[in-house]
Amino acid sequence: MGGVPDKLTEIMEHKRREMAPRIRAVPEAELSAMDAACPRPPSFRAALKRADGKLAVIAEIKRRSPSAGEIARNASSLDQAAKYRSAGADALSVLTDEKYFGGTLDDLRGVTALFRDGPPGPPCIRKDFFIHPVQVLEARESGASAILIIVRALDDAEIASLFRASRLAGLDALFEVHSEPEIARAVAHGAEIIGVNNRDLAVFTTDLSLSERLIPRFPSQVVAVSESGIQTAADAGRVRRAGAHAVLVGETLMRAANPADLVASFRAA
Repeated sequence: MGGVPDKLTEIMEHKRREMAPRIRAVPEAELSAMDAACPRPPSFRAALKRADGKLAVIAEIKRRSPSAGEIARNASSLDQAAKYRSAGADALSVLTDEKYFGGTLDDLRGVTALFRDGPPGPPCIRKDFFIHPVQVLEARESGASAILIIVRALDDAEIASLFRASRLAGLDALFEVHSEPEIARAVAHGAEIIGVNNRDLAVFTTDLSLSERLIPRFPSQVVAVSESGIQTAADAGRVRRAGAHAVLVGETLMRAANPADLVASFRAA
């Protein structure tokens, strides 16, 4: 954790305290058994590589954030998920961190159940601050298709443990980076999906040029995602030209009166 300053340190320290009572040994056999016992979720990675070559949109369910404050305090995750499905989102990101983002695992469970029992919906990533394979089990049990690995917040042993757990559980992993050394670390671990967070989680400033600088440095086989700060079709076009296959959009879509129009404009960028 050394060298990670400010807000991200605070968040990660809280997450480790929050998780402490739930930490236990997670045998690899348990992860593999979970994959065999639970219905296989749709592929998150496949959803981000559209056959038509257009930009994929990951629509995020997020009630609040440290940078934006309250976004939609009383938003129903089920209603929002249904809106995103109708809007044609390629994938969903469901926040399950309660203290800082106002989400819970029940949000994820509800959304994936909605898609399983009703009209099919897009795959969901569990968006949280992962530190331990127990959270991977929770994600798989809750119907997620993928987990998040924030490279700058974890040491290499933690990254390896989470990535192996995700593979055994049948989940994809989105490696989130914010610098060239973090790209190198993600690639060394075998990352297949890498997202550039344009928002610095230490101080919560946003710079779209970060995607323009970093995505061209990804290996060609990696699925590239640009996260945060995408508000307009022009923004989406910038990161698409840099090589992004997908954008992850939260606050803008949560506030949108008509998410379908925004999703269409991003995709056409």
